[in-house]
Amino acid sequence: MSWIWEYVFGADEAARTAPPAFLSEIERKADELVRAAEALYLHGPTHGGDDPKGGDVVVPGGMFSYQIVVRSERVFGILRHWPLRAVTAQTPEETFEDG
Repeated sequence: MSWIWEYVFGADEAARTAPPAFLSEIERKADELVRAAEALYLHGPTHGGDDPKGGDVVVPGGMFSYQIVVRSERVFGILRHWPLRAVTAQTPEETFEDG
């Protein structure tokens, strides 16, 4: 088995609508996480301890959360935010007006 990363919890579906530049940044950071995990946990399948705490990574245009699962040699990524099309700023009153 070798280390890889993948989207989970519907993040792959969300990624289909995200801008390509944003996804490229996520993939670059996820690849870094995979290389770091691979170096730190050389024998992942025989790892006897707990998995490390996950985290959040901020990239231009948004962020993603990740969790490392050592025995599976996986870094799982969850898209939390991605850029939406520009909207006009509104006051709270305008946001909730009827009509």
